[in-house]
Amino acid sequence: MPRFERVLAANDSATVALGQWCAAQGIAQPPTIRALADRMAQGLATPEVRRDLGVSSDAQVVYRNVRLVCGDTVLSVAHNWYVPARLTADMNRTLETTDIPFGKVVAPLGFRRERLAAVRGRMAECPQGTVLSHRAVLRVADGSAISLVVECYTAANIKAAG
Repeated sequence: MPRFERVLAANDSATVALGQWCAAQGIAQPPTIRALADRMAQGLATPEVRRDLGVSSDAQVVYRNVRLVCGDTVLSVAHNWYVPARLTADMNRTLETTDIPFGKVVAPLGFRRERLAAVRGRMAECPQGTVLSHRAVLRVADGSAISLVVECYTAANIKAAG
């Protein structure tokens, strides 16, 4: 797991890190990361989520739950709360209608990742079988948060390293 953790730590985008990992481990060819969205999932923007995003109780916050896959292998389950007012209209439309990962969609904003927590094992939001969990805020250059994400990495990442 340390090698996988180093790849994650070296990137602001989990999507980029998972793409690098998928390629290096030969998980699928091509090593393309897709975000299979559960369009029915609902995630409440709790006061803690709003605090981390730096938004008021009446600001719109959208929830997106995805399985990040490379080929047929699920590498991560991600819970993402984001502020649509801080994204472009095209970015919002893409997130609502495609399987393109959040990190790839918002990459033009030049975001930086601020890790809030990392746990070997699962955080409360993560499914059984999670081997590594991260909670992070993605911020743009002016310091505004565009997203709060909880990433739940699967055992498939560790098996691939074997």
